[in-house]
Amino acid sequence: MDYKKSKAPVNTVTRNIMDLSNDTDNIYESVAIIAKRANQISVEMKQDLSKKLAEFASYNDSLEEVFENREQIEISRYYEKLPKPTLLATQEFVDGQIYFRDPSKRQDEEEA
Repeated sequence: MDYKKSKAPVNTVTRNIMDLSNDTDNIYESVAIIAKRANQISVEMKQDLSKKLAEFASYNDSLEEVFENREQIEISRYYEKLPKPTLLATQEFVDGQIYFRDPSKRQDEEEA
Protein backbone atom coordinates (compact mmCIF):
# COMPACT_ATOMS: atom_id res chain seq x y z
CA MET A 1 0.00 0.00 0.00
CA ASP A 2 1.26 3.46 -0.82
CA TYR A 3 0.89 5.41 2.39
CA LYS A 4 2.04 8.66 0.80
CA LYS A 5 -1.20 8.80 -1.21
CA SER A 6 -3.30 8.54 1.95
CA LYS A 7 -5.36 11.53 3.02
CA ALA A 8 -4.20 11.03 6.59
CA PRO A 9 -2.75 14.12 8.28
CA VAL A 10 0.93 14.16 9.18
CA ASN A 11 0.29 15.94 12.48
CA THR A 12 -2.10 15.12 15.29
CA VAL A 13 -5.71 16.16 14.70
CA THR A 14 -8.37 16.71 17.34
CA ARG A 15 -11.40 14.55 16.59
CA ASN A 16 -14.89 14.40 17.99
CA ILE A 17 -15.27 11.25 20.09
CA MET A 18 -18.90 10.86 19.12
CA ASP A 19 -17.97 10.74 15.42
CA LEU A 20 -15.56 7.87 16.09
CA SER A 21 -18.19 5.91 17.98
CA ASN A 22 -20.93 6.18 15.32
CA ASP A 23 -20.13 2.85 13.62
CA THR A 24 -19.69 0.76 16.76
CA ASP A 25 -21.81 2.67 19.31
CA ASN A 26 -18.89 2.28 21.70
CA ILE A 27 -15.82 4.52 21.77
CA TYR A 28 -13.67 1.82 23.40
CA GLU A 29 -14.51 -0.67 20.67
CA SER A 30 -13.67 1.94 18.03
CA VAL A 31 -10.33 2.66 19.67
CA ALA A 32 -9.56 -1.08 19.87
CA ILE A 33 -10.32 -1.45 16.13
CA ILE A 34 -8.12 1.53 15.28
CA ALA A 35 -5.32 0.19 17.49
CA LYS A 36 -5.39 -3.24 15.84
CA ARG A 37 -5.30 -1.68 12.38
CA ALA A 38 -2.45 0.64 13.45
CA ASN A 39 -0.45 -2.41 14.55
CA GLN A 40 -1.06 -4.05 11.17
CA ILE A 41 0.07 -0.92 9.33
CA SER A 42 3.13 -0.60 11.56
CA VAL A 43 4.22 -4.18 10.87
CA GLU A 44 3.68 -3.71 7.13
CA MET A 45 5.68 -0.47 7.08
CA LYS A 46 8.50 -2.04 9.09
CA GLN A 47 8.70 -4.99 6.69
CA ASP A 48 8.80 -2.65 3.68
CA LEU A 49 11.55 -0.55 5.25
CA SER A 50 13.55 -3.63 6.24
CA LYS A 51 13.36 -5.01 2.68
CA LYS A 52 14.57 -1.74 1.21
CA LEU A 53 17.38 -1.29 3.72
CA ALA A 54 18.50 -4.93 3.42
CA GLU A 55 19.87 -4.09 -0.02
CA PHE A 56 22.42 -1.79 1.62
CA ALA A 57 23.50 -4.20 4.34
CA SER A 58 27.19 -4.81 4.53
CA TYR A 59 28.47 -7.94 6.16
CA ASN A 60 31.82 -6.61 7.30
CA ASP A 61 32.80 -7.20 10.90
CA SER A 62 34.78 -4.01 11.29
CA LEU A 63 33.04 -1.20 13.09
CA GLU A 64 35.50 1.33 11.75
CA GLU A 65 34.04 1.33 8.27
CA VAL A 66 30.71 3.11 8.25
CA PHE A 67 29.34 4.03 4.88
CA GLU A 68 26.76 6.75 4.53
CA ASN A 69 24.78 5.84 1.48
CA ARG A 70 22.73 8.68 0.03
CA GLU A 71 19.96 6.36 -1.16
CA GLN A 72 19.72 4.79 2.28
CA ILE A 73 19.33 8.23 3.86
CA GLU A 74 16.62 9.17 1.35
CA ILE A 75 14.67 5.99 2.09
CA SER A 76 14.87 6.69 5.83
CA ARG A 77 13.71 10.28 5.34
CA TYR A 78 10.80 9.10 3.21
CA TYR A 79 9.57 6.82 5.99
CA GLU A 80 10.11 9.51 8.64
CA LYS A 81 7.87 11.92 6.71
CA LEU A 82 5.00 9.45 6.40
CA PRO A 83 2.01 9.80 8.74
CA LYS A 84 2.21 7.63 11.84
CA PRO A 85 0.34 4.30 11.74
CA THR A 86 -2.23 5.51 14.29
CA LEU A 87 -3.08 8.51 12.12
CA LEU A 88 -3.38 6.30 9.04
CA ALA A 89 -5.61 3.82 10.89
CA THR A 90 -7.82 6.58 12.30
CA GLN A 91 -8.27 8.09 8.84
CA GLU A 92 -9.16 4.68 7.41
CA PHE A 93 -11.69 4.16 10.20
CA VAL A 94 -13.30 7.57 9.65
CA ASP A 95 -13.45 6.94 5.88
CA GLY A 96 -15.06 3.53 6.44
CA GLN A 97 -12.20 1.60 4.85
CA ILE A 98 -11.69 -0.81 7.77
CA TYR A 99 -13.66 -4.05 7.85
CA PHE A 100 -14.47 -5.25 11.34
CA ARG A 101 -16.96 -7.61 12.89
CA ASP A 102 -18.06 -8.51 16.39
CA PRO A 103 -18.53 -12.27 16.79
CA SER A 104 -20.53 -11.83 20.01
CA LYS A 105 -23.18 -9.74 18.24
CA ARG A 106 -23.50 -12.36 15.52
CA GLN A 107 -24.12 -15.09 18.10
CA ASP A 108 -26.85 -12.95 19.68
CA GLU A 109 -28.58 -12.59 16.29
CA GLU A 110 -28.45 -16.34 15.62
CA GLU A 111 -29.97 -17.17 19.04
CA ALA A 112 -32.86 -14.75 18.58
